[in-house]
Amino acid sequence: MSGETDAAKKSVPSDLDENALFFHQNPVPGKLEIRATKPLGNQRDLALAYSPGVAAPCLAIAADPARAADYTARANLVAVVSNGSAVLGLGNIGPLASKPVMEGKAVLFKKFAGIDVFDIEIDAPGVERMVDVVSALEPTFGGINLEDIKSPECFEVEERLRDMMGIPVFHDDQHGTAIIVAAGILNGLELAGKSIETAKIVTSGAGAAALACLNLLVSLGASLHNIIVTDIDGVVYDGRPGEIDRWKAVFARQTEHRTLEQAIDGADVFLGLSAAGVLKPEYLAKMAENPLIMALANPVPEIMPDAAREARPDAMICTGRSDFPNQVNNVLCFPYIFRGALDCGARTINEAMKAAAVTAIAQLAREEPSDIAARAYSGETPIFGPDYLIPSPFDQRLILRIAPAVAKAAMESGVAARPIEDMDAYRDRLNRFVFRSGLVMKPVISSAQAAATHKVIYADGEDERVLRAAQIVLEDRIAEPILVGRPEVVEARLKRYGLRIRPDRDFELVNPENDPRYRDYVDHLIAIGGRQGFTPDYARTLVRTNATVISAIALMRGEADAMICGLDGRYERHLRTVRSIVGVREGARDLSALSMLISGNGMTFFTDTYVSIDPTAEELAEMTLLAAEEIRRFGVEPKAALLSHSNFGSRDSASAAKMRRAVEILHAAQPELCVDGEMHADSALNPELRARVLPHSILEGEANLLVFPNLDAANITLNAVKSMTDALHVGPILLGTQRPAHVLTTSVTSRGVVNMTAIAAVEAAQAAAQGGTHAGTAVTGR
Repeated sequence: MSGETDAAKKSVPSDLDENALFFHQNPVPGKLEIRATKPLGNQRDLALAYSPGVAAPCLAIAADPARAADYTARANLVAVVSNGSAVLGLGNIGPLASKPVMEGKAVLFKKFAGIDVFDIEIDAPGVERMVDVVSALEPTFGGINLEDIKSPECFEVEERLRDMMGIPVFHDDQHGTAIIVAAGILNGLELAGKSIETAKIVTSGAGAAALACLNLLVSLGASLHNIIVTDIDGVVYDGRPGEIDRWKAVFARQTEHRTLEQAIDGADVFLGLSAAGVLKPEYLAKMAENPLIMALANPVPEIMPDAAREARPDAMICTGRSDFPNQVNNVLCFPYIFRGALDCGARTINEAMKAAAVTAIAQLAREEPSDIAARAYSGETPIFGPDYLIPSPFDQRLILRIAPAVAKAAMESGVAARPIEDMDAYRDRLNRFVFRSGLVMKPVISSAQAAATHKVIYADGEDERVLRAAQIVLEDRIAEPILVGRPEVVEARLKRYGLRIRPDRDFELVNPENDPRYRDYVDHLIAIGGRQGFTPDYARTLVRTNATVISAIALMRGEADAMICGLDGRYERHLRTVRSIVGVREGARDLSALSMLISGNGMTFFTDTYVSIDPTAEELAEMTLLAAEEIRRFGVEPKAALLSHSNFGSRDSASAAKMRRAVEILHAAQPELCVDGEMHADSALNPELRARVLPHSILEGEANLLVFPNLDAANITLNAVKSMTDALHVGPILLGTQRPAHVLTTSVTSRGVVNMTAIAAVEAAQAAAQGGTHAGTAVTGR
């Protein structure tokens, strides 16, 4: 591709640009890799994987092509195919430049639905070449996702491939958008007391997405006579001069209207897939009562929600943006539609399957949240209404509703080559995937964003990781940061790292060398620490020099809602400060630390990884209950295993007896908690192995909370597993404090600081809801 594209000329914030380039380049270029699923540890493995063993599955597939689903990855492999002719927001940048986008799409498939993807960018600007290339890929893939192909060629390409190929072909720009839009419109009309059969729908935009939306709405009952389409040339009407392609011509109608302003008179629904600012506030006065406005142009919609709300307070508003309610986001559906289609061997994705997805999404928004879902969103999960017509893209229930609905529709419509025989078992398999997806932090972050903004103070305010995290925290509306640091150092480092945020404008900066509250802080420290060795002279020195002390005092004085420290120096030193100033919550014996590892196998919690050297049985029980309560913030039901060198009584040491006693205390304190022990780690993580050792263990499935007999075992295991699996460490999460306070470690990354900020903000929100008491559960049966 020659010449400089318009996209290349567009300016972007320098720090975002640099961070994106660094992200895509390190630790290795790109966002994807291929990993073997079978061992190759010896000569026999090699003989089975390749020659001569590979002949057996080859011959089996030659005899029965359906066996490819049994012996190869094809049934879980999708091609994301693009010619780069209409990349969202960038235009016709060509196939090579579109590759980062297609890799991104592949990551979404994998993260949200466990589907493997090869991204395939093809030099095929014309319809014929594209059809030839893509159709030839059928032996490799279980499905084809067409992406970012310009209109109207995208219609013909998909239409011809669907006729030629025996696997699903899905142009997400059309149908993914259409499915989410249709779900939102059904729910909006329901709230307004209107029906789709009689609703007047006016569109701005007549590209692939808009026409696909209208086609799906017609299949769901909308009347062609009630739809008016406008494009860059005005209303698409019967007899309009100039060429109108056959897909747009379906919606040409006899009307006197020639402009959007005229057409919108009496409209129940405005559907915008066009350009910023097209829908003027004064147009809204002409719409029907309780109008639904879907302004989906990105990044700036046809009308901003605040302007629409001011003009029509009774309006329901959807956009394509994540910073407003009712986001129309294709990730709500495309991973799960393919999940259902692949799992039943669907030969196509037909109208029945799309309608099933629409219904599943619309109904999910109307569901009462489960206890687990409510806990994941701080007990404030949005309720069906004008600001919640569409579920969050990160609602963990999406895959559980959409994939089975799509598979069921495929089977009922006769396009499933491998019908699912046991739907309950299938749903259970999907449920297990949800908690292995690595997206467990998203409900916590969403919860922090949904709550009233809370102030989080960072003791290490001069650290690069904190500065980078603070910008993300502000941009994502997770919390309001307060940084402890010298102004000249912070300013210099912000400029050095190319960060946009500035003290006093974007965040509060506490200067330890010159703070007007200095005397008050010294008095506070003397008042609470006079019997802990804090003499007046020592207190004055600490308040000038110790950022963790400053942060802890600010927290206890109510000037911050949570604190984060520990990025520099010994963990024990920071912990001692927190214990002295913040203190242990009433009813708790002591503090403990919970760590979470997120890997390809899912998430696992470890306790106590940093605090208690050799806890008693009572202390083990208490830290287990505190950990269980924390785990529920992630929308996960805890399953605890108390670990030992003894496996259900196989050894009779003091350590084994301690773990046994802790289990007894837990069963008495919280009989409903899923917990068992003492047991080996492999028994905790392998239900089949555990069943052979103790068939009647009350622990169900894989344990997700591992409780260790002492600090040595916990910390060594955590760091060994983290290094061996390249898992993401979240934590340590300090439990048992009076107010949210967390001591991190020197190895934490800026991403880790952001994650811990979200956790701290959610804890602060829940504490505020409970009247200032830090949420937690202490042992009641000791």
